Amino acid sequence: MANKILIIDDDVDTLRLVGLMLQRQGYQISAATNGEQGLAKALEERPDLILLDVMMPDMDGYEVTRRLRKNPATQSTPILMFTAKTQLDDKVAGFEVGADDYLTKPTHPTELQAHVKALLGRAGARHEDEIATALHERNGRVVGVLSARGGLGVSSVATNVAAALFNRTQSEVILAELIPGKGTIGMELGVPGQKELSEILSGSTVEVTKEKVQSALVPHGSGLKLLLASENPRDLYLTGQVKNYEILIARLATLARFVTLDLGTGLPPFVQKILPLCHDRIVVIEGAPNTINQTKLLIDEIANLGIDKLGVLVVLNNRARSETQMAWTEVQQKLGHSIATTLTPAPEMFISAARLHTPAMMSQPTNVTSQQFLKIADLLIEHEKAK
Repeated sequence: MANKILIIDDDVDTLRLVGLMLQRQGYQISAATNGEQGLAKALEERPDLILLDVMMPDMDGYEVTRRLRKNPATQSTPILMFTAKTQLDDKVAGFEVGADDYLTKPTHPTELQAHVKALLGRAGARHEDEIATALHERNGRVVGVLSARGGLGVSSVATNVAAALFNRTQSEVILAELIPGKGTIGMELGVPGQKELSEILSGSTVEVTKEKVQSALVPHGSGLKLLLASENPRDLYLTGQVKNYEILIARLATLARFVTLDLGTGLPPFVQKILPLCHDRIVVIEGAPNTINQTKLLIDEIANLGIDKLGVLVVLNNRARSETQMAWTEVQQKLGHSIATTLTPAPEMFISAARLHTPAMMSQPTNVTSQQFLKIADLLIEHEKAK
């Protein structure tokens, strides 16, 4: 994913020339023509780097920098001051208010590119250090659940696997729904309107503390702790906050024995970063030719992330009773990958559970489908013991 650079400069020619030059280097460019507009865009778009002019009317670059550094959301965003002022005192003033680097106009394109690259490199190294520190603290196992396309029951599988893990272990289990704007679990479990995930993703990485993540968890009557996605479709853009996701997953793993993630469909950039952080990956499939082919491609792409295919658990989810459903042996043969378990249709159980706002397998624990969820939980617990 291309780094985003916000250029704040009242000179339209500079905005155009510098923006085009950096765009040609593969960066994503955003522009603002004054300090107020720049502050608003910095908070809304969360750029990876801010290129900031000093001499602007109404609010100069020094004041913009002061305000950026006072806001937790932008306090660590790299700032490169870019100005025609050449006096040493001007540079010192820039560093004192929080700028990371300083260039004078005019500058050679190669010099600008080198400074930009260096600043982004240092910011990336800091992020990797944050991830490494957070991962070192974790002690829980992370289970990611996803599918090749929508409508296969990923949220239901994630919810009931989490419930089955709690049933078996009677220990802390977190269920996290990670697609803001597409929240359904909160409505199913009777706790709609949750905004905590969106707030975590919309802040800076330094704000994703263990304490903040813990306070975002919603206790549920089932015994699970929930981190829920909002239902507001406008929040979908937050899936671009890949760095926040990485820190979030590491934090969650310090707060429970098991963390089950609803990763939705496909492999967007944030899922590509999260899957290597998971201990187990569950891919949900149905017995339809097109879905089988799509799932085969998904598993191949998961392997391209450096994840062993043999470690991917495939769950065949038969959601409705039908004479046309393929047998699990046929699905397994066409997929070229073993099926961990098959979920038999139980629409009445799921409807009843929705009325009670509880996971389906908890509403009828002796049901055949509930026993199949427990089988998945037993397999995950075996993996935990083995490692």
